[in-house]
Amino acid sequence: MKKKSASQSAFFNLRVLIASVFCLAGIFIALVSVGLLSSFKVQAQPGPRSAPPATTNSPGGPDVVRLVGPVALNMNLRDLPYIPNEGENEGQRLTRYPFPLSGRPARSGTSASPQSQSLLEKILTPASHMQPPLLTFDGTDRVGSGCNCRPPDTNGDVGPNHYVQTVNTGFRVFDKSGNPLTPFTTYNSFFAPLGTGNPCGNNQNDGDPIAFYDQIADRWVVSDFAFPSFPGPEFWQCIGVSQTPDPTGAYFLYALQVDPANPTFLGDYPKFALWNNPQPGGAYHLTVNLFNPSFQGVRVFALDRGSMLGGGPAHAIAFTLSAADVGASYSFVAATFRTGNPPPAGRDEFVLAIDSPATGGVTLTQVHGRLFHVDFAVPANSTFGIGPNHLPNAEITVNGFVDAFTNTTSNIVPQQGGQPPLDTLGDKIMTPVVYQNRSGTESLWADQTIILNYPNGPTAVRWYQFNVTGGNFPATPVQQQDWTNGNDGLFRWMPSIAVDNSGNVAIGYSTSSSTIFPSIRYAGRFAGDPLNDLGQGEATLFSGTGSQTSASGRWGDYSMTTLDTDGISLWHTNEYYATTGSSWNTRVGKFTFPRGIAPTPRPRPTPPPRP
Repeated sequence: MKKKSASQSAFFNLRVLIASVFCLAGIFIALVSVGLLSSFKVQAQPGPRSAPPATTNSPGGPDVVRLVGPVALNMNLRDLPYIPNEGENEGQRLTRYPFPLSGRPARSGTSASPQSQSLLEKILTPASHMQPPLLTFDGTDRVGSGCNCRPPDTNGDVGPNHYVQTVNTGFRVFDKSGNPLTPFTTYNSFFAPLGTGNPCGNNQNDGDPIAFYDQIADRWVVSDFAFPSFPGPEFWQCIGVSQTPDPTGAYFLYALQVDPANPTFLGDYPKFALWNNPQPGGAYHLTVNLFNPSFQGVRVFALDRGSMLGGGPAHAIAFTLSAADVGASYSFVAATFRTGNPPPAGRDEFVLAIDSPATGGVTLTQVHGRLFHVDFAVPANSTFGIGPNHLPNAEITVNGFVDAFTNTTSNIVPQQGGQPPLDTLGDKIMTPVVYQNRSGTESLWADQTIILNYPNGPTAVRWYQFNVTGGNFPATPVQQQDWTNGNDGLFRWMPSIAVDNSGNVAIGYSTSSSTIFPSIRYAGRFAGDPLNDLGQGEATLFSGTGSQTSASGRWGDYSMTTLDTDGISLWHTNEYYATTGSSWNTRVGKFTFPRGIAPTPRPRPTPPPRP
């Protein structure tokens, strides 16, 4: 999360308000003078698509939240008036249980010297079959974003003709050769047509951005959250759905109040997923962590995708899980559909989470699985998990793992040059959770960051495949692995997983150690490789050439790996530093699996000796 400072004075806020009024007045006059105001149109609110009344079907039942909008933004992004974001400062990451995440000394790696560690990496690194990237290009950097913030929260997705990358606090559209097609568009500019009645349209957009391609409808969705201050009076999620396949063009804009019953609850770390049910329109699923300012629970939404795609009035069905309901877990991630056969009609959405204990060094053995049944016609029929407390539908038993934080900090990733260690985000399932249906076998693919040799490290990427055929969670995974590339000593973290149309799996992530700058790499496996291994090895997408000097250690808070519409090419975007300092950079890269190479053969068991 990147948040506004809580120390803003009332006098300062008044000055900002007055300045904002004059600024908006000037923009209004400018728009009228050039005839652009007609491009901001509030859509008609047809009766047949109006939201059902708010309702609950039990003490823990759903509530229905009507979205503000739609407002039609009928103009090209290149023509939007520029509205800068406020000068933002980095804030401490909000966690399930509070513990120091910045400004504390931390263990910076294994006990080996930098010289011996570098030699160890060279000796232990296995041969890789993964090809180098086909293309990389720079995304938005800290200067270009105009955001005095850290981290960038790098995210993006690819469509037939475009790549859309978003960082705090805006986004930019590129062609698939890396050429920018729009200037950097701030969310303040993008959502301004929603008006001053909510933070989305009132120049209070504040990050945690998301951009994704809806391949079923050939449309784009971009989103961030907005609020005046934290702690504060109200918190909203701002959502734009493109009207056409062109992400540089027109959009339908919506604003969702995170929790009308508890307006002071911040919806932090929002994550979206695409699901084709309930039919015919499907849902955009949204999950957030609630803080006020301490952790209050988790809230999950199903947004009326069908209505939003058509520019109609839309509502969301939502459930709130209290801190007691979720136990030690938070940061739920819903499964998203990308390639293969779509989920069968009526298939409920899958949602995963892991625990984030109050202390470090706890060995965990479960992934929590919940089902989200959505009924937009009769919201009271919707359910999430089991019973009024929304208990997991299943506890999936996995190999023991330790979340990547200690009793004092999650800043445990070392950097070249002895700079402050970096934050791992090692207490949650990362985004996305990928759903794939291949020949009737339904799978979920997920990953996270764990720590080995607690508390010294290194950190590793833990990934899973779960068989959910028939809509049921399994007792154990089909496969799982702690990926260390042959135990070469590097710290790997901030992973994001994707699966191509042949079932080949790739994960992009960050790497660092006391002898290399933070860099971007990826690894993968063919569908026919031996289980429990990224058998095609690792490749470098981009090598960083600097370390971060900020004592906070904020990094991420996520990366993104996505599949191209060709079903073969994979794209990854992540953070790096071009020079040692405090100004971050981002990179976008494209790669594929090697062609004409057979899967790594399974080792044959040694026959027993003859008697």
